[in-house]
Amino acid sequence: MSKGAAIVLTIFLGELGIHRFLSGKIGTGILWLLTGGVFGIGWIVDIVKVCTGKFTDKNGNPWGTN
Repeated sequence: MSKGAAIVLTIFLGELGIHRFLSGKIGTGILWLLTGGVFGIGWIVDIVKVCTGKFTDKNGNPWGTN
């Protein structure tokens, strides 16, 4: 997934945890889904992490850098 697509996905569907499901982080994806991105705070943190390239998949590889 390209970085631009990862950013757009995280901004528009990140509050539902879709980006976490796609990166293999199922447990926190469910948490994001049930709490609205941990009440918006975790969602904003994830947007910043994706934009700066610090968000990783379940194996620790950078997500959205292809």
